[in-house]
Amino acid sequence: MDRLELPRPDDWHLHLRDGGALADLVPHTARQFGRAIVMPNLRPPVVDVAGALAYRDRILAAVPPGLAFEPLMTLYLTPATTPAQIEAAAACPHVVAVKLYPAGATTNAEGGVRDLDGLGPVLEAMAAVGLPLLVHGESIDPAVDVFDREAVFVRETLTRIVDRYPRLKVVLEHISTEEGVDFVRDAPPNVAATITAHHLLYDRNAMFQGGVRPHMYCLPVLKRARHRHALVDAATSGEPKFFLGTDSAPHVRPTKETACGCAGVFTAHAALELYAEAFERAGALAKLADFASRFGPRFYGLPVSTDTVVLERRTWEVPPSYPLDGGELVPLRAGESLAWRLVTGPMRVV
Repeated sequence: MDRLELPRPDDWHLHLRDGGALADLVPHTARQFGRAIVMPNLRPPVVDVAGALAYRDRILAAVPPGLAFEPLMTLYLTPATTPAQIEAAAACPHVVAVKLYPAGATTNAEGGVRDLDGLGPVLEAMAAVGLPLLVHGESIDPAVDVFDREAVFVRETLTRIVDRYPRLKVVLEHISTEEGVDFVRDAPPNVAATITAHHLLYDRNAMFQGGVRPHMYCLPVLKRARHRHALVDAATSGEPKFFLGTDSAPHVRPTKETACGCAGVFTAHAALELYAEAFERAGALAKLADFASRFGPRFYGLPVSTDTVVLERRTWEVPPSYPLDGGELVPLRAGESLAWRLVTGPMRVV
């Protein structure tokens, strides 16, 4: 198979940052995806509908002319979130979910949640109005090994949430472990997961090949090969609980190549090409359209796109960097070749 035509996919987990970065980042996503769920972990975070709508306007102003792109907004769950804010979010057509960051678990997560038991009324309100909870699923217990944080969170926290709020729609974001896969598979239909291209393509050895590789550092961190194999099996299984979410997370070079570098892998420049590579390695290119274009909309109750995009087997070299807010951003596979290339943007199906 040398040509793939897909319904225009959506990215169900994306970081776009803010300010001057938007003009550099939004075009990467808008040329491939019709919609994207945008994370709210700005400084300050997006905690209410007014903030979400203002951020949405800034994103739309950065969409290149001629492209139709819809940012789907989220609110940042904090200890101060109220049921009234949840009801307002559910009434807004542009807000589609609420994001749970365990406090300090990742970039700009300092304002997140430490005690979920205190948020019972908020989670009940979300379940009642059908607003999904998007979960960064990692334990923040300092005694837990970094490679075990997802498994521990799933076992000790997420299981309790799903059992206690059986009507709550939950997405375990960027799953990275066999335990995460098993949990989602065994959970009720209202529980799903996103999977990144970098977790499908790499295991933890990639962070240490020839030295420390800061641009391969992300959270959740890359895991052992057996976990990557479980993720590939889930993504290519045809099970609608698993769908595309890049978690593309840009940082300028100095914040990655430093004594205490930021977590995040930038993949938005070639997201579909990277997923195509992962699915081809697994002998499952025929499954990519469901994973990338159909299962996410089904879970969120949105229509599948009537536009298409086309990928062709065409070798090209990823640039060594891209501009980012006056600095430079090192993408995944910088200076290396990819075998697939997006050759047409959205074309409407007639």
